[in-house]
Amino acid sequence: MAGADMSPAPKPKPVVRTFPLLQRGSRQPQDAKIGSETPAADGVGDAVRKRPGGGDDPAPAPADKRRRPEPAPSSSGSRDRRRAPAAEGKVRASHILIKHEGSRRKASWRDPEGVAISATTRDDAADLVRALREQIVSGERKFEDVATENSDCSSAKRGGDLGSFGRGKMQKPFEKAAFALKVGEISDVVDTESGVHIIKRTG
Repeated sequence: MAGADMSPAPKPKPVVRTFPLLQRGSRQPQDAKIGSETPAADGVGDAVRKRPGGGDDPAPAPADKRRRPEPAPSSSGSRDRRRAPAAEGKVRASHILIKHEGSRRKASWRDPEGVAISATTRDDAADLVRALREQIVSGERKFEDVATENSDCSSAKRGGDLGSFGRGKMQKPFEKAAFALKVGEISDVVDTESGVHIIKRTG
């Protein structure tokens, strides 16, 4: 046709699909993270943990296992199973974490080499955390003090305080337990990939 542009049509550019790269050893994003073991970390760049108060305590000897404290007398209402309806928005909670041989990261500020952690079975860890819970609910000891001395989470230096968090920020079992508690309540044993926990809802 007269006057028509007869130059060849440009060739279409090939479509290149790109995929996000994962570095060796990295893991796919998960629901939430208690790693290092705090909400916003997954153990990446986690430094050797020092005992709160500034002391550098040596790792336990290879044969050393965690000792279960003498259980305190149970008090009425210590296992109050009332639960509040699932809250919307955010909650604030503290926790005590005891790691064991099945934990995804077998090291903590209390046990940098993971010697005692690797020698602790899941049942041993659960027994320990139950005994610690009994000491708290009986009024023998404060949650914050027990967390500072015993928790394998770096939040131990804050008495176990994790701050406020919303849904999707923690591993699912932890989130479910925390949101089900009333303010001031302490959970029973909660299992996650990090280890076993007891959780106290503080807000």
